[in-house]
Amino acid sequence: MKDILDAQRQHWQKTFLQKPEIFGNEPSQPARTAAELFEKEGKIRILELGGGQGRDTLFFARSGFRVHVLDYSDIAVNTIAEKARRLGLTESVTAVRHDVREPLPFDDESFDGCYSHMLYCMALTTAELEFLSAEVRRVLRPNGLHIYTVRHTGDPDYGTGIHRGEDLYEVGSFIVHFFNKEKVERLAKGYEILGVDEFEEGKLPRKLFRVILRKR
Repeated sequence: MKDILDAQRQHWQKTFLQKPEIFGNEPSQPARTAAELFEKEGKIRILELGGGQGRDTLFFARSGFRVHVLDYSDIAVNTIAEKARRLGLTESVTAVRHDVREPLPFDDESFDGCYSHMLYCMALTTAELEFLSAEVRRVLRPNGLHIYTVRHTGDPDYGTGIHRGEDLYEVGSFIVHFFNKEKVERLAKGYEILGVDEFEEGKLPRKLFRVILRKR
């Protein structure tokens, strides 16, 4: 099972190489919403998990935030860094290759907020997600915001494809971890849940939760 989940790294590397703009250049709606919340509370130093090709990273930087973005794909990290250079945003964007199953490479209380769009529904087990949530809490400052999105069990793809354990299903070569509200609550240890909103994205359409947490 671990080998199957680990193989997703190479699959994403290949995807980013073959489809340089697979997600487009425009920021996602979740990023726009997160930026509004961060700005309202004066959160400036932001950690982004799973930045992909950087559409949300660069949006945050253009909006006045200082962003440290992590991705486990070398291609993704290099792409984000190059885009930031071309746009004159190198002072606002730091891109680092990192596997979120390992401890986050930052000191305690380093960030005002953390954001990720569908990173939590990648090929990660519940135990790995619990570890990640605890790590995010560690690097957040007091009252820091943790905002993430995940596909949920009401999604049309849930239960289809190849079952890879727990609520993980391989659909079209990508392994997706689908969430229910109980899992959201399980991963919120040490946080106050400010909101769990449902929304849709894409052509399928994907059905997602937007989870907004505050570090206690």
